[in-house]
Amino acid sequence: MPENLSSQVCTACRGDADKLGKVEIRQHMDEIHGDWELVDDHHVQRQLDFDNFEETLKFVNEVAEIAEEQGHHPEIEFTYGEATVRFYTHKIDGLHENDFICAAKVDELV
Repeated sequence: MPENLSSQVCTACRGDADKLGKVEIRQHMDEIHGDWELVDDHHVQRQLDFDNFEETLKFVNEVAEIAEEQGHHPEIEFTYGEATVRFYTHKIDGLHENDFICAAKVDELV
């Protein structure tokens, strides 16, 4: 049985790495929390709501810790009570397994 995405570790991605195909993307979408949105088969994003700014900032900092540990960094937008996390692999301008590994790790925070 394959390893749970959240227990995996990101691998270094080179610029000549292949983007995930539609079938692989759909399989990985089934492995992460249903609140992630697939946008144009290019990136995955999730918007989360919080009660106040302090909780939002705490979440953003926890995502930043994951990003540093994994060496894979999302785009994060946040304001009072709301944060959006967006993963895609910049080197290939598309989705890689690393994006889904990190999304699964973010799921464990909420």
